[in-house]
Amino acid sequence: MQKTASTALVFAAAVALSACAQMPPPAPVFSQAALPDAVKVPAGHRVVLETVGVGEITYECRAKANMAGAFEWVFVGPKADLNSRAGAKLGSYYGPPATWASNDGSRITGTQVAVAPAAQGSIPLQLVKANPASGPGAMMDVTFIQRVATQGGVAPAIACDAASAGRKEIVKYQADYIFWKAV
Repeated sequence: MQKTASTALVFAAAVALSACAQMPPPAPVFSQAALPDAVKVPAGHRVVLETVGVGEITYECRAKANMAGAFEWVFVGPKADLNSRAGAKLGSYYGPPATWASNDGSRITGTQVAVAPAAQGSIPLQLVKANPASGPGAMMDVTFIQRVATQGGVAPAIACDAASAGRKEIVKYQADYIFWKAV
């Protein structure tokens, strides 16, 4: 009987180890070590959600303020899906005002704290201080949002002049949005 109990225990341990071996490794937690200091989240916070924003930014050709006859592309607003690293849609990002909304109904807005240059042709990295969340859920108690790993999204390279005033252009972009809460 002793041998049967030992065999059963060894078998149970082997099954448990086998199950663990088939589990995917834990997802790496975002590290801000390589980011410029301006867009780093202060100590005392932890990552609670990592998303990949995939979408578009709208720009409009408008007259420059206080510069007669000069025109420029002006940021109108973003529209993007917020996806998990595996591609599942978790929510959306839109504005103005800049709003991050979870599929669970919670959402936050925020105020830009800092920006830092990104790769050429990409919108800047950004640090945003979150306002209190609207609705319970994933966005509850979020304190900061970082926009990192940006790709694309800069104003159009086509002419913006009196003839094209009022014209809107949509530019594709992608960025990781990292959500932080106080520890």
